[in-house]
Formats: sequence, structure tokens, C-alpha cells
Amino acid sequence: MKTLQSPPDITVLARAAAKVKRHVLPLFVVMFIVNYIDRVNIGFVRSHLETDLGIGAAAYGLGAGLFFIGYALFEVPSNMLLQRYGARVWLTRIMFTWGAAAMAMAFVQGETSFYVLRFILGAAEAGFFPGIIYYFTQWLPASERGKTMAVFLSGSAIASVISGPVSGALLHISGLGMHGWQWMFLIEGAASVVLCAFVWFWLQSHPRQAKWLSEEERDALVAAIAEEQRAREGVQVAKPSMFKLLADRQIALFCFIYFSIALTIYGATFWLPSMIKKMGNLGDFQVGLLNSIPWIISIVAMYGFAAMAGKWKFQQAWVALTLVIAAVGMFMSTTGGPVFAFVAICFAAIGFKAASALFWPIPQSYLDARIAAAVIALINSIGNLGGFVAPTAFGILEQTTGSIEGGLYGLAATSLIAAVVIFFARTAPAKGKTPAKPSDEAAAVARARPAASH
Repeated sequence: MKTLQSPPDITVLARAAAKVKRHVLPLFVVMFIVNYIDRVNIGFVRSHLETDLGIGAAAYGLGAGLFFIGYALFEVPSNMLLQRYGARVWLTRIMFTWGAAAMAMAFVQGETSFYVLRFILGAAEAGFFPGIIYYFTQWLPASERGKTMAVFLSGSAIASVISGPVSGALLHISGLGMHGWQWMFLIEGAASVVLCAFVWFWLQSHPRQAKWLSEEERDALVAAIAEEQRAREGVQVAKPSMFKLLADRQIALFCFIYFSIALTIYGATFWLPSMIKKMGNLGDFQVGLLNSIPWIISIVAMYGFAAMAGKWKFQQAWVALTLVIAAVGMFMSTTGGPVFAFVAICFAAIGFKAASALFWPIPQSYLDARIAAAVIALINSIGNLGGFVAPTAFGILEQTTGSIEGGLYGLAATSLIAAVVIFFARTAPAKGKTPAKPSDEAAAVARARPAASH
């Protein structure tokens, strides 16, 4: 009987993994693009919500942030249900409910319905990203997951660039007594609902159900993944509580640093379109096009800094440098007119997006494999609260002072503090502790998280 270590089985396993990637990756990338657009498209309709519904800056900021509260509260239950009902059923359900919630945003009547629907949208999307990671662990051997995740995450990068022009173009639609912003929510949400039907017919929950794999390929995948699961269980320990994890000073530092990075990312994401509108008499489509520029620049910078960090090793210094760039850009955006502020934000984007990517190898290297996945999830959850704090604080500031300068100062200061704190973060455990060597699965999660914080 052949074993997975024999050359024929390795060849079969590689062929099976290649088929899996060809079958599911294009769909997952499209799903990620649609997911991201439905999450951030309110940034392009802020002025319309104020004009048509009287939703002011403070209410807008709170509503934008409430998405992340719903997302955080329901992420773990959603993942538990995915494991119970299978990826096909649960990913289809997630897509349908988030699409329906996104469409319902077209019928917002005021602040209360705005708050409720943003919270529901976050709850509906909860579990999508971790669900994709779980799907890969059930279908691909560990050696293939990192590369696969990199391709999947390209969806976030693509969405960052196209969300502005697409949303801006849809805002010009009118008819049936509805405004352009209502059509935008309806059409972009409907894309998710339509896509969920394709997900239902295209995906299977387990390799044994894949008729597009040969029996030999199915056996190879199932055996390889089962062996990896046995190996994980062999070193698995009881999951520590959140409070015990946060008692570790290093983990608390990681949480603060990632929170600081996410704070700046989401501050820019939800307020940049409003800043662009101040540059002149620009239409919605022009605003959308200009909104893409910082994200295009940041994607190039992210890969450039990653290459340099790989060549000249000192991860903390690279993260600190990018955080300082983000801080300088945010501060400079307060010192000139609207056009200068936009250029400064483009400069800041070089820093905060690169910092997001460069940060994750540090906790990844520090953590013991047995708790890596739990800690990475904790860091991500706390960090993503920046998606609630930043827009909420910006909205309150603009409502009360007429300006978001104080918020930009706060982002600059937080980035500088994080740039100092990063040097206290270790990349390896203290002497006497077991060397930290995260599993491939945890590493895939780690690589995934920064780009998910779009």
C-alpha cells in the first residue's frame, strides 16, 4: 500500500491541490471583492445621507463603526455553525444575509435604522473571512495554504482600488423615485445575493463530495489533511482564556500595535471620500477615482517594503519606519488645503498599509504553535475595534468642532507611540520558553489578517 510520502502520492496530492485552487480561488476572490465593497461603500454616500436623511457626522461615524461591533460579536458563533453545517451551506448563508442587509441599506430612514442595519450587516458578514481560512484547512495541505491565501487576499487589494469608481458610477443612477445612493446599495447588495446562488451550486463542503476530483486525488487530499489534523491534535493544549492571554505583556503589546494600525486604516477608509470632496466641485465618479489613488500607492508600497524587510532583517525597525511615515502623512494633512491634505493622505497610506503587512511576522515568530491561532484571532479582534473607534471619534469631532483635525492629530500621535512600542515587542520567546514556531495554518491566518483589515 502506498503512503503519502511515496513519490506517486506526492504527485497525486500536488495535482489534486492544483485542481482545488483552480476550482475555488477565482470564486473566493470575487466573493472577497463583493464583501469589501458592501462593507465600505457608505464612505461614498456620507454627504447624500446628510442631505437626504439628516444623518450628521457623529451619526455617520457611529453607524460606520457599529459594523465592527456586530462583526466581532458574531464571528465566533458563525465559525462554530460553519463547522456544524458545512462550508457550502454556511458560506452561502453568509453571502445571502450580507447581500440582503446591504440592499436594505437603501431603505434607511434616519439615524436609528442606519445604526441597526450597519450592525446587522456586520453580524451577517461575521465568519466569512475565517470561514474561507477554515475551508482551505479542509481542502489543501499546509504546504499549499500560504500561497493560496496570498492569491485570495488579492481580492482585498483589487476591491480597495475599484470600490471608489464602481460606487461613484452607481451614484449617478436615478429612477423609480429613488436616489443614486439607494440604487448603489441595491445593486451592490444584489450582486452578493446573485453570487450566493453560484456559491451553492459550485462549492462542496468536503473533498469526498468533489466529483471534479478523481478518486485517487480525493483519497490523497483526505489522507494528507487527516494526518495534519492528527499532528495538530498531538501538540494541542487547552485553549487559554482571553484574560490569561492578555496577561502576557507581549500579547498585550501586539494588540495595542495592531489596534493603532487599524485605527489609521479605518479612519482613512471611511473619511477619505469626504476629504476628497473638499478639493473642489467634484462629482461622485471623480471622487471615486481619486479615492483609488492612495490604495494603489499603498499596494505598491506594501510589496516594496516587504521585499526590503526580507533582504535587510530587523522587522521592528521596518514596522517603526512605516508607522512614522503614516504619522507624518496624517499630521501633514492638517497643515494645508484640501489638495495638499489628499497628497499627505497618499503619503500616509504608504505607511499604514505597509505597517499592517510587516507587523504580523513579529507575533507569528513569538508565539508557540499551540496557541498561535487563538492569539492571532485575539489580536485581530481587538485590532479591528479600531474600525469602530476611528469613524466614531471622527464623527463626534466634526459634529462638535466642525473639523476632523483633532482626529488626524490623534492618529498621528497613536502611530508614533506604536512606532516606539514596537521595539519592546519580541520576535522570539524569552530564554527558557519553548521556541515559538507557528503552524503553517496559523501562519496563513497571520498573513491573511492584515489585508482583511481593509
